[in-house]
Amino acid sequence: MRRTELSRTVDAPAGVVFSTVADISNFSKAVPHIEHVEFLSEARTGVGARFRETRLMGSRKATTELEVTEYVQDERVRFVSDAGGTIWDTTFTVEPDPDGRGTRLAMVMEARPHKLLARLVTPLMRSVVAKAIAEDLDAVKVYAETAEP
Repeated sequence: MRRTELSRTVDAPAGVVFSTVADISNFSKAVPHIEHVEFLSEARTGVGARFRETRLMGSRKATTELEVTEYVQDERVRFVSDAGGTIWDTTFTVEPDPDGRGTRLAMVMEARPHKLLARLVTPLMRSVVAKAIAEDLDAVKVYAETAEP
């Protein structure tokens, strides 16, 4: 698994969609599989914000430390983590939908295994990861569309 790309059209303003994915406090409310978030930095959003996320993956809990490495207000946010011998590099992009029907939310996740076991296992996880990403995007869509202005 090298790169996974998915997108959704969300019937909400770009600012609301961006805030849902870029602010981990909102993202953790939107995605029901996230059970706990612990901030590891004083910054809660923006470049340099670091946090530990615990989520349910199937029947198991997984905890990952993430850092925001890129942040352009109302356009894109990038999270990077090193977990299980793989660098997980995830970018959310928000832009007006070309058809004028709300906001297009795209997510690109690149997995770069750097340990032997991860090189063997990561490609086998592609469908599981793609399904989890799709569920996250669906949850973000519902949350952003029902958010109070």
